[in-house]
Amino acid sequence: MKQLLTALAVTSIFIAAPVFAASTAADDVSVSDAYVRLAPPGQAVTGAFMTFKNAGDKDHKVVKADNTASKVTELHTHTNEGGMMKMRQVKDIDIKAKGETALKPGGLHIMLIDLKQSLKEGENVSMTITFEDGSSKKLEAPIKKPQDMMPMMDHKH
Repeated sequence: MKQLLTALAVTSIFIAAPVFAASTAADDVSVSDAYVRLAPPGQAVTGAFMTFKNAGDKDHKVVKADNTASKVTELHTHTNEGGMMKMRQVKDIDIKAKGETALKPGGLHIMLIDLKQSLKEGENVSMTITFEDGSSKKLEAPIKKPQDMMPMMDHKH
């Protein structure tokens, strides 16, 4: 009887193994080009940008982000409302199967609100990205100066 129970227990482990082998969103999604924009002195908000690449066969969503530099972290986008650009919080960010989603200035991004202290160029912000299935991915995003502003256009009247 003891041998039968042992054989059943071992068999059930092998039958259940494929269930445990299923990948999570954190396994399928990679993050590249992550950075946090250096906030001007005295400003208590900034943005984080990166590219998510989904190698899996299933769509995934970023549902939450946390970081070590601010008290509040929100997922955001920019929308054009009546010719005026406005920033809005979103509940999630889609990453299509075999696709990628870029978070960039003027589009989707992660807002760092109520910074705990001034950010310094070259340092890193530790971030945790959480997906719809509860899995998460940790990353280090370097703090970088904003890209140079486009040169002013020469106005001739």
